[in-house]
Amino acid sequence: MKILLLPPYFTPERMASSHLDHDRYNAFAAEGWDMHLYTPMPTRGINADERLKYKKIRKERMYDDKMHVHRFSMFQEKKGAILRAIRYVLCFIKQLWFGLRTKDIDVVYLVSTPPIQGLIGALLKKIRKVPFVYNLQDIFPDSMVGAGMTKENSLLWKVGRKIENFTYRHADKIIVISEDFRENLLQKGVPNNKIEVVYNWVDSDVVYPIKEQDNILFEELGLSRDDNFRVVYAGNFGLAQNIDVIIDTAEILQSNSDIQFILFGQGETYETYKEQVSKRGLKNIVFQPLQPVDKVKYVYSLGDLGIVSCKPGIGKGAFPSKTWSILSAGVPVVANYDEGTDLEHLLSQNKLGVFSPSGKSKEMADAILKMYNNPILCKEFGLNAREYVLKNASREVAVGEYVRIIKEVVSNEKTI
Repeated sequence: MKILLLPPYFTPERMASSHLDHDRYNAFAAEGWDMHLYTPMPTRGINADERLKYKKIRKERMYDDKMHVHRFSMFQEKKGAILRAIRYVLCFIKQLWFGLRTKDIDVVYLVSTPPIQGLIGALLKKIRKVPFVYNLQDIFPDSMVGAGMTKENSLLWKVGRKIENFTYRHADKIIVISEDFRENLLQKGVPNNKIEVVYNWVDSDVVYPIKEQDNILFEELGLSRDDNFRVVYAGNFGLAQNIDVIIDTAEILQSNSDIQFILFGQGETYETYKEQVSKRGLKNIVFQPLQPVDKVKYVYSLGDLGIVSCKPGIGKGAFPSKTWSILSAGVPVVANYDEGTDLEHLLSQNKLGVFSPSGKSKEMADAILKMYNNPILCKEFGLNAREYVLKNASREVAVGEYVRIIKEVVSNEKTI
């Protein structure tokens, strides 16, 4: 089988979901599939010297020689939304061109970031009649509305909905990451038999609980080993993550010197938040740079709680993958998230953490205090967290579903 892959980012770029791609590609290689991947020169999360090196590396063979990597020239990703949008469009044109030229494709597999990426697969399906499997990690333009980047019935929203409908209509299968996503698509008229729910996962052999005395980050980052109650956030500092509610919560709890917030991050607003915290005189927040993937287990094991947050209205259009990493490290989640979502049900039904409604800092502070004041319950939730991941969020089961779905799509196409 020959599978076409068109990711906007690829190794050595460091992304929160990189391990998901890596596990899928390993599974595809194990099936003996011939993968052809076209991607721009690396730009995100690497230094200038690394990027310069890839000006000369345009072709590579990876994953036991089953993946053919083709890199094309593209200017470096910038912070501004307009330049980033222009870059997305230029990458879209180039990747569509490669998709039209690549011979003997059996299936196209695409992930939903950036928002226009799925359109490539839909066009290839329509023009070349190639089967198309779409992995929906974010629902656009819904998540853009929730993040305040646009409004319903705006021009951008209308264009986004047309792209969304066109993509869904031409996809053979749409893999979504939660039941909330399935319900969203059903309400938009997508047939149920076209939708498959496969939750994201974590490699429990890579992310696991680290005892405090064995955690190397205390020394590397100069963190105190005092008996503080640590609350950890790790990820982007973007609009969707609602870092404001975390800072407001920390301010409410600042009189309790035992509770400390450690925020690992990157993103356009990272430095802005650091300045804001300094001006507000908050001593219970420590900022740290986002750590590489191989240190995720150390990052979350620092905490007594791990934060998952979102701006109000975004929760039904995204499921936070970091949830699985926090739980796999044996740490309960403190969520500040939209009510009635899969995340709320997951935490409450399985006793994996505490929940507060998105944007409500007082409620989030109360949730943290509940765990702080009941260390036995907090420890119990941590043990539940690790056990739940081992039983329900394994890599083997999830990637096996991806393989099954792609095989099914290709098989159905050949029988038509």
